[in-house]
Amino acid sequence: MNKTIKNIVIAGGGSAGWIAAAALAKQMGSVVKVTLVESEEIGTVGVGEATIPPMRVFHKLLGIDEREFMRATSATFKLGIQFENWGQRNDSYIHSFGMTGKESFIAPFHHFWLYAKEQGIAKEFGKYCFELEAAKVDKFATSDNANVNYAYHLDSSRYATFLRDYSESRGVKRIEGKISQVNKDPTSGHISSLELESGELVEGDFFIDCTGFRGLLIEQSLNTGYEDWSHWLPCDRAIAVQTESVAEPRPITRSIAHDSGWQWRIPLQHRVGNGLVYCSQYLTDEEAKNTLLNNIEGKMLTEPRVIKFRTGQRRKHWNKNCLALGLSSGFVEPLESTSIHLIMMGIVRFLRLFPNGEISDSVIDEYNQQAKDEIEKIRDFIILHYHVTQRQDSPFWQYCKNMDIPASLAHRIKLFSEHAHAFQADGELFRVDSWTQVMLGQGIMPKQFHPSVTAMPVGELQRFLQGIENSISKGLEQLPSHSQFIAKYCAQ
Repeated sequence: MNKTIKNIVIAGGGSAGWIAAAALAKQMGSVVKVTLVESEEIGTVGVGEATIPPMRVFHKLLGIDEREFMRATSATFKLGIQFENWGQRNDSYIHSFGMTGKESFIAPFHHFWLYAKEQGIAKEFGKYCFELEAAKVDKFATSDNANVNYAYHLDSSRYATFLRDYSESRGVKRIEGKISQVNKDPTSGHISSLELESGELVEGDFFIDCTGFRGLLIEQSLNTGYEDWSHWLPCDRAIAVQTESVAEPRPITRSIAHDSGWQWRIPLQHRVGNGLVYCSQYLTDEEAKNTLLNNIEGKMLTEPRVIKFRTGQRRKHWNKNCLALGLSSGFVEPLESTSIHLIMMGIVRFLRLFPNGEISDSVIDEYNQQAKDEIEKIRDFIILHYHVTQRQDSPFWQYCKNMDIPASLAHRIKLFSEHAHAFQADGELFRVDSWTQVMLGQGIMPKQFHPSVTAMPVGELQRFLQGIENSISKGLEQLPSHSQFIAKYCAQ
């Protein structure tokens, strides 16, 4: 394909399509023409309502005003995820977005904590994390000077509408219609145009596939292939339902493990998002529906709907002149709210590698390697939650506890359990704090810790920990409740 990219066509709307359109319009609007094709008749999956902190960086890149965005999407704040029944039945821990303790050059904070635990002077690990303690008491505030790490719960359908308005005001052209055929150049095999049911032909130099699980361009047209991860992540279905709010929204996502999967509860300003992710090998759709409906609060606003999926990734995220984003590129279940993040990183990565002229294999290969590395590290972190469990009370949990896992994850678990070493690899989303909170939360207690921490006298260590705890307590006293802050800051 020996020509400069001037016309980009996005196939499909939803969050993926409009995130891509917004980023291209903002960063490349004067260089390329962007057209998005979507049909109002084709629904979107639209259940991903929880996000992670890097979303705020993406919004800054686009110049999006936080209050305006939150009002438009009925958003609330999110400080982390509360995991219930994961390590054992009736246990609970929080994976928060905050930093635990204080940074140290040689040995991270959790080594000091393990030493203090051995000496009998340590409180719960979470006691030394501001965001985690704020989440427990449903408090929140932020400002330009605040150092709180947070994300959002949002209405994904309203978010897509918000970004559509943003994109169209910056020159993106939207075409309503169903795609009936994908046309390819007979010589190069590159996509040349999309034919709509109306007969309209939408031509482009480059195409972005946001058509969801079916992958109309990346798979049905280009036969890219799919790498299946269901042997590591056996859940293959979700049931979603929306309910009326019956309590003040908490600044936390709840993830509640059941016998054959887990349930999410996500509080927005105007309603609550609920769902059950499960494995159809161990639970029928009807049983899953009953499990979910027996564990929700408030009147149902929508009918429960079943969403089928298969965890994994395309063998190439970028193939020829087509880039797959969102569900068309792959799927890792929403246990750690990474779906929207992967879309945003996918389009940012494309913008950074945007070719000036010919699309060469070198730029495609680099994109695909980076995308593969990122999603595989996220995959390992998700598998960790299932595999590191003491639960053996159902066939599903027996399978998860005893299944073979990727060598990359087995190494990390062994390194932590034997030496308390946790790390954030280059380009990895999840930080040391995330790995330690989940591994400790699910019952891995390291056999040893770094010897350097024993150089601190026990009395000094006790004062050090008490100082962190006091600082957090003082900060929490000054915070309003999450609901009070929303009412003042971004209420609809």
